[in-house]
Amino acid sequence: MFQKIPVTIITGFLGAGKTTLIRNLIAHAGKRRIALVINEFGDVGVDGEILKSCGVESCREEDIVELANGCLCCTVADDFLPAIEALLKRAPELDHIIIETSGLALPKPLLKAFDWPQVRARITVDGVVAVVDAAAVADGRFVDDAEAVAAERAADPSVEHDNPLEEVYEDQLLCADLVILNKTDLLPSDEVARVTGIIESTNARVKIIATSEGRVDPDIALGLEAGAENDLASRPSHHDAEEGHDHDDFDTFIVDVPPLTDADLFVRRLEEVAGRHDVLRMKGFLDVAGKPMRLLVQGVGARFRQHYDRAWTKDEPRKGRLVVIGQKGVDRAAIQAALG
Repeated sequence: MFQKIPVTIITGFLGAGKTTLIRNLIAHAGKRRIALVINEFGDVGVDGEILKSCGVESCREEDIVELANGCLCCTVADDFLPAIEALLKRAPELDHIIIETSGLALPKPLLKAFDWPQVRARITVDGVVAVVDAAAVADGRFVDDAEAVAAERAADPSVEHDNPLEEVYEDQLLCADLVILNKTDLLPSDEVARVTGIIESTNARVKIIATSEGRVDPDIALGLEAGAENDLASRPSHHDAEEGHDHDDFDTFIVDVPPLTDADLFVRRLEEVAGRHDVLRMKGFLDVAGKPMRLLVQGVGARFRQHYDRAWTKDEPRKGRLVVIGQKGVDRAAIQAALG
C-alpha cells in the first residue's frame, strides 16, 4: 500500500530552541532517513551550519535544504514547493521530512501549501510542533497583559491593541499539535506550571511537554499522526482574513565583527547592547584570535550563551558575522557602531 511521507513543521519564536530540538531528534532517530528544510532570515545561515556540524552520522549535508530568500510563509510557491518536490525525488525514499520555520513565521500559510495537489498526493503533515522559551514567557516578553487589554476593550471597543510579537507567538501556538515548553531548567516548578497555564489559555487542545535543551523522544514529536493539512479550520490565526503576510514589523540585518581578543568581554557587550536597544535575537559566528575553532553565539533578548562549535576550515575566511533581529525602527547604526 502506498504510504505518504510524514512531515513535521517545527515553529517557535526567536531563540526558543528549535535547532537544538532538531539536533536531538536526529541524534535519536535510529535508522530513519530524515531530510531537513531550514528557513531563516539573513544570509549567514546559522541554523543550517549548526546542524551540518552537529556530528550526527545520519545528519548528512545533502539532506539539509536551506532557504534564506525570505520567510517560507511568504515564498511558498517560489522556494518551498520546488524544495519539497526535489526531496520527493530522492532514492531511496525518505522516511520523514522536518521543516524548521524562521522565528517570525506564521505556520498556517505554510500548512495551507500542503493542500496543493502536487504535494498532497505524496505528503501528510504528521504534526505542527511549537517550541516555546519558558523563561521568556515567564518574563512576559511575548505576552501582553490579557486582563488589562480586555478591560480597556470593554471600556472602549474602538481601541486597538495590536502587538505584532504577541500575534506571531499566538499564531504559532494556535496552529500547534504539540508544544515543547523548553528551557524549564531556568524556572522553579511553580513558574513552569504558571507558564503552562498561559499556553493552555491560548490553545486548550494542545499537548504540552516540559523539557530543557530540547530533549524529546522522537517517537513522540515525529509520531503525532495529526494529518494537519485536513484540519485547518481548527487552527485559527490573527491573519486569516489577510491575502498575504509580510514582516514589515521587524528589521533584520548583518553586523560584521572584527577578530576578538576577549570573547567574554564581547559577549557582555552584546548583552548590554541587546538590552539597551531591545533587540529580539542575535546569533552568529565569531573569530577569536588564537583559537582554531569558531565561536557560536546566540542571544534571546539580553540572555546569551556561547560555545566553540567546530574548527575553521582551510577554505573559509575567518570572519565574524552576527544576525540581528529587532522590531521595526531598531537603531541599526548604533548597534553596528557598538559591535562592528
